[in-house]
Amino acid sequence: MTFDPTADRLRWAEDRAHALRRLYGDLDGIDLLRVMIQKEYAGRIAVTSSFGAEAAVLLDMVARVDPATPVLVLDTGKLFPETYAYIEQLSDHLGLSEVRLHRPSDEEVMGEDPDGALYKSDPDACCDMRKARPLAQALRAFDAWITGRKRFHGGARSGLHAIEAQDGRIKINPLATWEQAWIDDSFEERGLPRHPLVFEGYLSIGCTSCTAPVTPGEGVRAGRWRGQGKTECGIHCSSARTAQ
Repeated sequence: MTFDPTADRLRWAEDRAHALRRLYGDLDGIDLLRVMIQKEYAGRIAVTSSFGAEAAVLLDMVARVDPATPVLVLDTGKLFPETYAYIEQLSDHLGLSEVRLHRPSDEEVMGEDPDGALYKSDPDACCDMRKARPLAQALRAFDAWITGRKRFHGGARSGLHAIEAQDGRIKINPLATWEQAWIDDSFEERGLPRHPLVFEGYLSIGCTSCTAPVTPGEGVRAGRWRGQGKTECGIHCSSARTAQ
């Protein structure tokens, strides 16, 4: 039998995710974060954040558990100016001390997207170069990561588990079962600043080239890659690259 370390790690992560769900399947929000950050993955866990429309709720919880938890931000080079300003504002407001921006290399950008228009001809390739690869590099230092994904966003997220495995790592989604009203209540109760583009109709905020406002009645992510038949950037899809 040929030993395949990648396959072995994938199986181990799936088994580990099932075991963690048995132990902590009744927890969510800050209660789940406390267990994962302070006990199960102390010093070996990070949170990924777009600093988008709803990001403050999760980051506020993380800050209350441990403000030194690494926060990984994928700086695609195409974020809104308002997002860069919000990263500074929210980080200062919450006292986050380890916000890390990860970018594609200059060589990759010049070699694959010299005119900055790759998103028009191949949006998946653009997301891979500007988001998936930088995240893969950033995650090498961690055994688990936290995301702010929620079931009510729909699509591939509708069946989301609070604890899952991806590419040999454990992924924690403490807001998986939360509803929009709970998010809004948290902003109000905690006095959290909103991303300025929310007031212009942006309910899910990514790159300037692939994000548009939504109209009343549309889904939260309707403004992402509008008209392209694309709903995810790829960082939440299994890839052998992120298992390395």
